[in-house]
Amino acid sequence: MPAAVALAAVLAGCATTQPARVVEHDHKSVQEGRASFYSDVFTGRLTASGERYDPEHMTAAHATLPLGTWIRVTRIDDGRFVDVRVNDRCGCGAGRIVDLSRKAARRMDMLHAGVVRVRIEVLRR
Repeated sequence: MPAAVALAAVLAGCATTQPARVVEHDHKSVQEGRASFYSDVFTGRLTASGERYDPEHMTAAHATLPLGTWIRVTRIDDGRFVDVRVNDRCGCGAGRIVDLSRKAARRMDMLHAGVVRVRIEVLRR
């Protein structure tokens, strides 16, 4: 029993001199990776939400975020950003985390590059 009391005293002493560092981070709220955009071939096809893909809407595909989630996609290299609604799923590979509609990609000035590094932040679900 004395050993348990001594151990409790040591642990309590450590807790008061060196508080535990708690970092709250929801990995689904902020992500970094690469973004690409839909090919025109998909125009008019049904998305996972049941809507038809329209390249002139501000929409995106994401592998796991709930459909209807609004996200901010920010280019890491220049800070340009767009707010888009997730309405489709992507089987994003090669480090890609989101596929943007053509309109969103145009506003991000990424049509020529094709793929850019981005940060995604969930705005509302």
